[in-house]
This record gives sequence, structure tokens and C-alpha cells, in this order.
Amino acid sequence: MIFALAGNQNCGKTTLFNQLTGSNQHVGNFPGVTVDSKSGVIRNHREAKVVDLPGIYSLSPYTSEEIVTRDFLLKQNPDGIINIVDATSIERNLYLSMQLLELHKPMVIALNMMDEVRANGGTIKIKELMEELGVPVVPISASKNEGIDELIEAAIRTVKNHQLPKRIDFCSGAVHRAIHATVHLIEDHAGREGLPLRFAATKVVEGDAPILNQLKLSDNEKDMLDHNVTEMEHEMQMDRKAAMADMRYTFIEKLCAQYVVKPKESKEHLRSVKIDALLTHKYLAIPIFLLIMLTIFWLTFSVVGAFLSDLLAAGITALSDTVSIQLTAYGINPVVHSLIIDGVFSGVGSVLSFIPTIVVLFFFLSLLEDSGYMARVAFVMDKLLRKIGLSGRSFVPMLIGFGCSVPAILATRTLASERDRKMTILLTPFMSCSAKLPIYGMFTMAFFPKYRGLVMIALYVLGMLIAILSGFILKNTIFHGKPVPFVMELPNYRMPSAKSVMLLLWDKAKDFLTRAFTIIFIATLIIWFLQTFDMRFNVVSNSADSLLAQIGKLVSPIFAPLGFADWRVSTALITGLTAKEAVISTFAVLMGTSTAALPQALHAVFTPLSAWTFLVFTLIYTPCFAAISAIKGELRSFKTTLGIAFYQSFIAWVIAFLFYQIGSLLL
Repeated sequence: MIFALAGNQNCGKTTLFNQLTGSNQHVGNFPGVTVDSKSGVIRNHREAKVVDLPGIYSLSPYTSEEIVTRDFLLKQNPDGIINIVDATSIERNLYLSMQLLELHKPMVIALNMMDEVRANGGTIKIKELMEELGVPVVPISASKNEGIDELIEAAIRTVKNHQLPKRIDFCSGAVHRAIHATVHLIEDHAGREGLPLRFAATKVVEGDAPILNQLKLSDNEKDMLDHNVTEMEHEMQMDRKAAMADMRYTFIEKLCAQYVVKPKESKEHLRSVKIDALLTHKYLAIPIFLLIMLTIFWLTFSVVGAFLSDLLAAGITALSDTVSIQLTAYGINPVVHSLIIDGVFSGVGSVLSFIPTIVVLFFFLSLLEDSGYMARVAFVMDKLLRKIGLSGRSFVPMLIGFGCSVPAILATRTLASERDRKMTILLTPFMSCSAKLPIYGMFTMAFFPKYRGLVMIALYVLGMLIAILSGFILKNTIFHGKPVPFVMELPNYRMPSAKSVMLLLWDKAKDFLTRAFTIIFIATLIIWFLQTFDMRFNVVSNSADSLLAQIGKLVSPIFAPLGFADWRVSTALITGLTAKEAVISTFAVLMGTSTAALPQALHAVFTPLSAWTFLVFTLIYTPCFAAISAIKGELRSFKTTLGIAFYQSFIAWVIAFLFYQIGSLLL
């Protein structure tokens, strides 16, 4: 049996999913963490699976996440629904519950955060609420694993007994007449299409375009429908959508007045309000955010992360030297020796040394996310982002882009406007992803050792400035119009969960290690092979005669005006399309040097000016193939995706060219 787990954003849905399945999904403290459905087997019930759907407030198809959830509920036809409701905001959460009841499927309501309700002097009459709604209601606390077993048993029992909601009619007056007239009008059509009748009727009255198209009403039936709706709007003195919302909220208010004793304002909320007085201050909010981010970058790139990465690099070099001595003593074939030492150890080892830097950066970012601060930053950034044609909600995908462009691009599904979504997808790759950190780390170590942190910060800021400039251009050319109004729930501040933070760090480290020993490992072997052999597959004594050199020399003239005409540089940039970390592993293989010696070896190819130009180019140019694939998946257009890739490479070339040429004149 399959259960759909549905609820509002930030109501503890992913936490409940983890408790139900034993999965370890990362739990964030800002809306929009789940941007696609995830599934898992319910613990101790191998016959039951639960699907975690994106958090939504309504079954109206405005955003991609609402479409994902609605399509699953209507088209995948789950056996039952587990509707998670935040008990501390029960009125708002029950609005979705009213619509889920209309689907007329076996359903259980999980009243989450009941521990907070009780702690703040509130109560909810569970038995009476259950009788009024006609579905099982189970009080739980997902974060404390309270009531989960009872919820599982109730859900399994409800589906096995095919227990359907008893109460789906909560309308009155003009709305009641409009809905029931529509029920008779569309009954045959809804049955033919396999749509729940009550749900289809309310959506038709709301003017839901997808449902209307699916029902295929005749012109005469559409006229009758319009007449019903017009009568309702005239009597209610409000439009059709407002009338339906009013109907649901009127019922919810009566329900809560009878069965809910509202808790006092919680200590957590009072504390959050006091903190927000400073962190969301009209004038201080942005300077505080910049100060926090500068501190994080300084600690990551100049203190903690840099120290740990240098330590690991020294360890990898020592291991490589030991293995090299042992292989030589064994008398192994020189080509195999070169493959292991110059290929695997130099290539993969040079990338692995930057794991500590990435883990440290994500440690700090996860603290900001889990504490609830990132939701405030999105709110604060709304005014600034509107100047480039976006809303504050676009800040969340862009922030995720500092980690990896792929989930950042997928996170744009939380945006309600297609215009905002496409524009955010275009700008997100300008945020410097963590895969570029090995490039920055190696080049700053080689050419700017005294200013490593400053150069890193400058690159991140430059990426954001370019995104802003591109936003201005796009706003006034391709994407005319205004962003949608910004609405985002601000969760209470909370202490970050040690388990959640460690899960995120492990997830990022595992992802990096997986890439290092798959994509980068394969790319390293291919680079070593092409660099070792010539056109006749003879081992070359000079890598300039290799297969790789011939390929690189075809491309290198493009980069000559940028200050790096060497074929090894163009080769590294090409391999960077597979994974940005592969740029460093390619340099290590081509130069036949260890991780520790690579910074010095780079001086044979770059000057400080051309090194800075190279960093600027790698910051901006086309993201990896995985990100390009994600863009194509979201935009569903190969032509547009190709255009974006060329646009970013062109912008990268132009800006790098300006930096190098102006720098050459000044220096």
C-alpha cells in the first residue's frame, strides 16, 4: 500500500518522513526543502510505502511543487493520505486538509508539535475533532518521536478497512448551491475521467483551468456553470476564489472555536521576535548578513578549512611518495607506475585534499539554515532582488547554488511564477558552487598565499555582482514584467540539530567522494591515457607530442587573449565540464606532480595576473554537465539550455578578457 505524506511547508513533514521510514533526509528550517517527492518503506511494515510530497498550502496548481503534489494525488492514486498538520498553527494548516478530504481517499491527520501546544497552555479536543472531520486524528511530536507508532497503526488500519472520510460537505448558502449544482452538472464527466466528484466540483467553481480542460464540458454546460458562479459571486459580493476560501475558513473557524484552546505565545516565538528586531532591522539586516558571511568565508578559507586541507594534502603526498617507492622497489612497469602515481594519486589526490574546506563551509551554512536565519535572509533580500526583477524567494535557490548548482536549479520549483523561475535558473549558476573550491584553493595557494581568504571572498562577491548585472539585463530584455508578491513563513529560531548538521556534512562529503572516485577518477584515467600516448599509441617522452596536446592546441587560441594560451589550460577547462574538481586533477596529471608540488608547478603556465584571470573565467563559465542536464530537465528545451551554456561562456570570456587586458596595461 502507498501513502502520500502531504502538508504545509515547514510543518515537520520531512522529520515525520524520517521517523516513519528510518530515512535520514536532511531537515531544513526554511520552507521549500522538499522540491521533489521522496519515498521510503514504513518501518516494521514492509508492505507499506510512504511518499514525501513537496510542502504546499493549497491544491491549486500555481507553483511546480503544488503541481507535483496534486498530480501524485490525482494520477498516481495512492491508497491513503497522511496529512501532517502543525498544531501550533492549526487554522492555517486545516485549509489544505479541507481540500484533501474532498479527494475522498482513506486519510489520517497527524497533529504535529502537540508537545509545544501543551507546553504553552493549549489543548485540542482530539476525539471531537476526529468525529467532526470524519477521519482519524493522531497527536504526535515528530521531532521527539512521540505518537509515531500510533500514527502508523492508524494509517495502516484506515487503508486496510478502506475507511473513507465521512465529512466532505462543509459549505452553506450561495456557495452550497453553486457546488451542488456543479456536482450534478459534471457528475458524468468526473466519473469518466476518474476524478473525485466533490473535489472536481469545488475546483470547477474556483475556475481551475486544468480540471476544466480535463472534464471537456460542452458549451451549453459551460454557460450553465458560468451562470451558477455568477449567481454565487453576486450574492457573496466576492469573486469565485475568495468565496471558496471564505467557505473553507468559515468552517475551520467554527471548528477551532469549539475544539481548540489556543496556546499562549510560545517562548520560542517571543525569543524569535526579539532576535528579529535586530537581524531583520531596516538598516542593519544586510550589513549583519554580510558580516556573518565574511566571517564564515574567512574561517573556511583562511583558518580552519585551509589548515585541515593543507594537512590532508601533506598526508596524501606522503602516501603517494611511499607507494611510489614501493612500486619502484617492486620493479613495476614504468607505464603502470605512471598510471598509479601520475594518474590516480596526482589526479584524484589533488581533489580529495579539499574535502575539509567543503565540509567546513557546509558546517557553517547548515548552522545558519537549521537555526531559521536563512528564511530571514530571503525576507531581507526581497527588496534588493526586486530591483533586478526577482522576489526574495529566489534567494533560496541562489543560496543553495553556493553548494551545488543541481539542487539549486531543482529548488526553483518552489517559485510560483514561470518568469521568476526561468530567470532564477539563468542566474543561479553564477553563484560559485563548492566544486570550484579546489580550483580556488590551489591557485590562491600558488599565487596569493598571503591573501587566500580575501581572494576567495572577492570571487564569491564577483559572482554575485555578475548575477545582479545579468539580472538587470534580463529584466529589461527577455523577462519584462514584475516578480510575484513574496510570501514566506518565518519559522521560529531553534538550536541546530547535531544529527541534522552531521547528516548534511556526511551527505556533502559522500557526494564529493563519490564524484572523486567515479567522474573525476574516470576523467583522470582518460587524461593520463591521452597525455601518455601519441597518435600511433606509442608512449611519448614529451607530453607536448601526445594525443591530448593535439586536442588542446586546437582550442588554446581562444584563450590566448586571456593570458593562458598553453594547451594544458584549455584541456583542463574542457575536462572541467565533467566536474569542476577535474580541472585540478587534470593539471596534476598533465604536469606529473604531487598535490603538494602542484602550486609551484603552476608557475610554469601562469603569472599572478593570468592566474587571477583564470579564476575569474572558471567562476563564470558553463557549469558541469550535471547542472546543464538539470537546466534542460527544468526548462524542457535543448535549444534554450545550449543558449544558456554559450551565454555563460561568452560572459566569462568577455569579463576575463577585460580583467587581463586592463591588468596588463596597469601592471
